[in-house]
Amino acid sequence: MADQITGEKPVGVNRFALQCSIVASIVSIIFGYDTGVMSGAMVFIEEDLKTNDVQIEVLTGILNLCALFGSLLAGRTSDIIGRRYTIVLASILFMLGSILMGWGPNYPVLLSGRCTAGLGVGFALMVAPVYSAEIATASHRGLLASLPHLCISIGILIGYLVNYFFSKLPMHIGWRLMLGIAAVPSLVLAFGILKMPESPRWLIMQGRLKEGKEILELVSNSPEEAELRFQDIKTAAGIDPKCQDDVVKMENKKTHGEGVWKELILRPTPAVRRVLLTALGIHFFQHATGIEAVLLYGPKIFKRAGITTKDKLFLVTIGVGIMKTTFIFTATFLLDKVGRRKLLLTSVGGMVIALTMLGFGLTMAQNSGGKLAWALVLSIVSAYGFVAVFSIGLGPITWVYSSEVFPLKLRAQGASLGVAVNRVMNATVSMSFLSLTKAITTGGAFFMFAGVAAVAWNFFFFLLPETKGKSLEEIEALFQRDGDKVRGENSAA
Repeated sequence: MADQITGEKPVGVNRFALQCSIVASIVSIIFGYDTGVMSGAMVFIEEDLKTNDVQIEVLTGILNLCALFGSLLAGRTSDIIGRRYTIVLASILFMLGSILMGWGPNYPVLLSGRCTAGLGVGFALMVAPVYSAEIATASHRGLLASLPHLCISIGILIGYLVNYFFSKLPMHIGWRLMLGIAAVPSLVLAFGILKMPESPRWLIMQGRLKEGKEILELVSNSPEEAELRFQDIKTAAGIDPKCQDDVVKMENKKTHGEGVWKELILRPTPAVRRVLLTALGIHFFQHATGIEAVLLYGPKIFKRAGITTKDKLFLVTIGVGIMKTTFIFTATFLLDKVGRRKLLLTSVGGMVIALTMLGFGLTMAQNSGGKLAWALVLSIVSAYGFVAVFSIGLGPITWVYSSEVFPLKLRAQGASLGVAVNRVMNATVSMSFLSLTKAITTGGAFFMFAGVAAVAWNFFFFLLPETKGKSLEEIEALFQRDGDKVRGENSAA
């Protein structure tokens, strides 16, 4: 294994690999910022553009529907032009969307800006974790592959802070600045990522062995580790491990993602079918458990719990961002020590409890007309608790797990399919939450999310094996075992 070759003592994370992952993950900060800032901007958009609840639901959710198409395009795109240039494309799309939203003279233009940004989001959410996972060694892949989700949380927190401070500007200027300034970091990232290397696994898949090996030497902790990783990737790519050529013609190989959909969807092997089920399942449950309701509609939820002034609403919402960022930061250091499986089951179990308490608190608060102080406190504490336990497990592990379980030749388009499911569920929650609360009350909606979380816990317990410390090539072999052996590992984990 690549991590055992470096010596007896565990080594630290490779600094160059960390730098590459941080730069690639900046695109996730921009997406997170948009999520956070929209929760406050919608308060002013409603007043300024005279929109109703349905229009607000469409405005918030349309980004994720467009991200669905972006993510489906991203897999094949990144197989053709590479992971790095796909991140550049994501940045450009988000910059154009931010400019349109910042202009926003009317609802249709604002909606078109959200759509354009959504395409960029789809590209970014697929390619950033894949790039980080392919750069990282097995011993630190959890840390590096979770950076995109940590950066989403940092972006959300920045968005919440901007909401608070920009809310003091004139209404017609404030929300436009909130949405438009995201164009600046998007432009910076588009140029900054060009200084980073391409994924060595992608280069080797194209037959560019010398370039791939040179980058592996930069992102590995020793020449021996780089050589072992190089041989593992060549084998996974179908190249003779003894081949010493600088460039190999991949005439009979599918290096640009041709035929991948057939292997993923139409005629998957039993191993690929298990990988697909676990990857799509974890993406489904990440948003089906209701996190987007709290992140996007936090001010509206807390208002129904009894908080009335905008300043207090935004301050309480900032607390959500702080909890999310703090606990995801903690999770990045636990993923490679505790393991994905234990953290995930603990996280989802905590979510069931927190969501049940939040449903109860909101039900009591609404029934009393917001006059019960203890119900307001319980609602705030439960919302914070839900965000915390989500952020230490299900939040980051979704992106780590789905970026590492697919075989090399299926990874980009497999990950894009996972992101597509993720965006569909995100859009479903964000575009239906306000209507759902009218139908079954706000408290009832969170009781429903608690039930979904309970189903998710059982899904993860029975179907997800541990991947901590295994190379990407070893994980591929793990899913190629027969189903009984995988279930046996689950019971022992």
